[in-house]
Amino acid sequence: MLSQIVRPLVDTQVRLLANSQATKKTFAQIIASWLGYLGVHTEVTQLIPNSDRICVSLTVGKPESCAQKDWQKILNNLANSQIETPSVQSEEMEMAKLIQLSKLLAYIIQSGSPETKPDWAILEQQLGNLNLDSITLQAVQSALKVPQILSSVEKIDPDIAARAFPLAVKIAWMDDKVTTQESEALKTLLSLIAPDLKI
Repeated sequence: MLSQIVRPLVDTQVRLLANSQATKKTFAQIIASWLGYLGVHTEVTQLIPNSDRICVSLTVGKPESCAQKDWQKILNNLANSQIETPSVQSEEMEMAKLIQLSKLLAYIIQSGSPETKPDWAILEQQLGNLNLDSITLQAVQSALKVPQILSSVEKIDPDIAARAFPLAVKIAWMDDKVTTQESEALKTLLSLIAPDLKI
């Protein structure tokens, strides 16, 4: 729903940008407004055209929906975090997270049509539209080979749940309806992300 509302505004702004003489200033304002749609206060500090992309440096303020105590925790965690060098242990952790994520997405897919085996050729294109990389797509394809269960969702790491939730919502809505199983999985994810939230 949000994308349907915002997309026409973005299209208009892109045309405005293409015809603007003050391109850098206008683009900075537009980026700030795009994030503003999500309640994120942003200031663009640098714009660098680079081939077919634009590198952007941002200063981000506290989102409107973020509680002050949570925002302070985020700032403290960032201040105390150290740059990590890749290690065998960190790679194993990333692999474990990928497996969790792929099983969860596979469960959502299977919940949408429990009686039918998904057509991977179609599904791969749909998931690709969600900007999933090839490694994640391969992991999901592998996870779909066996039936997934809700208990695997209940054990998922909260960080993975936060990453997976918007993807799970989009997957659940791919056929324009949400089944009871999909709804339960989404509620479970939401409870992991925000335990204090009453659903």
